[in-house]
Amino acid sequence: MSNPKENLEKLKLELPGITTPGGNYVSINVRQNIAYVAIQFPILNETYLYQGRLGCEISTQDGYKAMEMCALNVLAQVEHKIGFDYIIGLNHIDAYFQSGKNWDDSPIVVNGVSDVFIKVLEEKGKHSRAILGVEKLPRNFSVGLTASFTIEIE
Repeated sequence: MSNPKENLEKLKLELPGITTPGGNYVSINVRQNIAYVAIQFPILNETYLYQGRLGCEISTQDGYKAMEMCALNVLAQVEHKIGFDYIIGLNHIDAYFQSGKNWDDSPIVVNGVSDVFIKVLEEKGKHSRAILGVEKLPRNFSVGLTASFTIEIE
């Protein structure tokens, strides 16, 4: 059985402080036993990171790190609002990116998310995913991430 906190420690990863919504919405919306996590960006303790376009200002390797940061922000929200013990499994992620015209390494970048979820949540971290290129993300972030989890309800 996986222990996400121990896995984070083994990986030398720390959950960042949770971010606050930038508008009139909640960070996590629970409907029955599904938790929907609002878009998370590469923000570390209120500091904006990895701003720009992939393939221009942001390298593929840094894009991977940016997506790792998004995954850690998702996990921070889930741990804070629900608790790791209540996770049955990660369902699906939607990964968003903005890039230069000829850049085409989005699967590599989004593996930054998938790798974190699988390593931290193990079997519970398996998921489906969609990768969406967009013209512009808020605050010029290179990437963003939404996720949904099935959770136990008391």
